[in-house]
Amino acid sequence: MDVRTLGRTGRQVSVVGLGTWQLGADWGDVTHDEAIAVLDSATDAGVTFFDTADVYGDGRSEQLIGEYLKARPELDVFVATKMGRRAEQDPANFTLDNFRAWTDRSRTNLGVETLDLVQLHCPPTPVFSSDEVYDGLDLLVQEGVLAAYGVSVETVDEALTAIARPHVASVQIIFNAFRLKPLDEVLPAAKEAGVGIIARVPLASGLLSGRYTTSTTFAPDDHRTYNRGGEAFDVGETFSGVDFETGVRAAQEFAAAVPEGVHPAQAAIAWILAQDGVTAAIPGARNVNQSRSNAAAADVVLPDGFDQTVHDIYDRHLRDAIHPRW
Repeated sequence: MDVRTLGRTGRQVSVVGLGTWQLGADWGDVTHDEAIAVLDSATDAGVTFFDTADVYGDGRSEQLIGEYLKARPELDVFVATKMGRRAEQDPANFTLDNFRAWTDRSRTNLGVETLDLVQLHCPPTPVFSSDEVYDGLDLLVQEGVLAAYGVSVETVDEALTAIARPHVASVQIIFNAFRLKPLDEVLPAAKEAGVGIIARVPLASGLLSGRYTTSTTFAPDDHRTYNRGGEAFDVGETFSGVDFETGVRAAQEFAAAVPEGVHPAQAAIAWILAQDGVTAAIPGARNVNQSRSNAAAADVVLPDGFDQTVHDIYDRHLRDAIHPRW
């Protein structure tokens, strides 16, 4: 597994990480044993980067990772968590006192004294411009509560605001073959500043796996059922903000362009990793086979012309289908 430096953290992480939202909630039921097996299969395949959040299953995802790593002390896994979504989304709530409470809870869940990376979890836009917020995060680094901090964003403008701050180590942003806007400004700005880019929702909530049809249904407790219109949280987190039927049609065309012997999901991840400025992609996995297949994407070499195909599909199917916010 190739590794890259995660921005201003200075740490090396695998180019394919593991997103662990699905181990907490909102993707249908994943049992304890299934979750541990996913973590185990990922590290066996060379993954050294887990991404989680305090809100995933109200701490369940963090707790599972903490349990797993305690049982495997020989592993050197970088764990990025996120904070801020368990509170009312009011900029006034993003205070040092709350940061202390939130990070203390995550340290307990993960069983560590110092958190590798804490990311503000898509907070209200004004938070990204607050000196007080960054001063508080800087103090927690000085105190050893966290080794570094970054942000998780919804929009390009939020990303650019954060990149301009001198101690922001990384930016996590929705970026995939169906969400190309970060290519124009975010990736170049992050590369110039030495900020890491973590590509989340790399498979557009599974659309880019090529497995879905317009008649596919999901469990009632799966966000792909209940958040298609943004009813529960930002709609960009579900199918990258693309209408499901439109996304299925585009995904079928994407899958048809994938080289023989390569899974569409692997091609989607490999395309992200080929973009200049990306540090890592963090696909989720609900089972061992998905975990292993995603990790293998690090070895996929895409043919000449594939990038142009991605842009052509985006221009024809998706450019006008995505909300201008993204």
